[in-house]
Amino acid sequence: MAVYSIAKYKAILENQDAWIQPAFKKPQLDIVWNRDYSTVGGLFSVNTISGRVKLAFYDNAMERYFDGSWRFGTAKLVNKHGKWFLHIPCSKKFEEPAGDCYQNIVGVDLGVNFTAVAYCSDGRTIFYSGKKVKHKRAGYKAVRQQLQRRQTPSSRRRLKSIGSRENRWVQDVNHCVSKALVTSQQKGTLFVLEDLAGIRGATEKVSLKQRYVIVSWSFYDLRQKITYKAAMRGSTVVAVDPAHTSQECPACGHTKRGNRDKKLHMFHCKKCGYRSNDDRSGGMNLHRKGIEYLAKTQLTQAV
Repeated sequence: MAVYSIAKYKAILENQDAWIQPAFKKPQLDIVWNRDYSTVGGLFSVNTISGRVKLAFYDNAMERYFDGSWRFGTAKLVNKHGKWFLHIPCSKKFEEPAGDCYQNIVGVDLGVNFTAVAYCSDGRTIFYSGKKVKHKRAGYKAVRQQLQRRQTPSSRRRLKSIGSRENRWVQDVNHCVSKALVTSQQKGTLFVLEDLAGIRGATEKVSLKQRYVIVSWSFYDLRQKITYKAAMRGSTVVAVDPAHTSQECPACGHTKRGNRDKKLHMFHCKKCGYRSNDDRSGGMNLHRKGIEYLAKTQLTQAV
């Protein structure tokens, strides 16, 4: 069934000087909540050319989204493999805990060797390994390079398909890591992450061989997922200045670039001799910055 969107024609008429015939390659349609679709008597009611159609749906593991506290947005009706799917975005406001209600502070260092390393207030360190991620991405890179050398129509179609598949896989990895991280901590936790604004410009200075591994991973997407998952559990995420978090000694405060050995992924303070995993020391420094952030926030509120 071909689905035509009036919005496509309106956009062309408003933005283009010359008429361009729109092409609809995929059978899909954006539909608005309470206008084009709604829920009636436990069924989805969808507006069609032939009138309203009421359809049953599965809500297994999604019951909470139908308790009345969530707001549905503009959904996308998509046809895949001969079946129709309704992708519905949901939103809900969660109250942020007061500054004096945080019972736990967790410094979270994001990276490549370990996707995330969390250092908790009780001294625990949780590592989320990135070895399998690196291995699979290397496989995607090798296949992509082979297809790029062929320069044929079929190889270009394959490249596009692989790109979409890798993007979905990255999204899934970030979902799994963020969920595991947030659910491992109690309610009222303050997660402290680095403010990665401008990280792409910094990482593009690395060697060409390592650029794909470091630059192309979606750290911002991972942070966004941690943020909203934490809010759903009554916790909060703050982003702090990342300056020297990987070079400063968490034991004595001595800061020097030589303290960190990137090849061995080790931190060795040149002043006091403290040794640890470099990502763990980064998480410890972020934990300390979280304590400083809370102290500053409480002082400001008191004034």
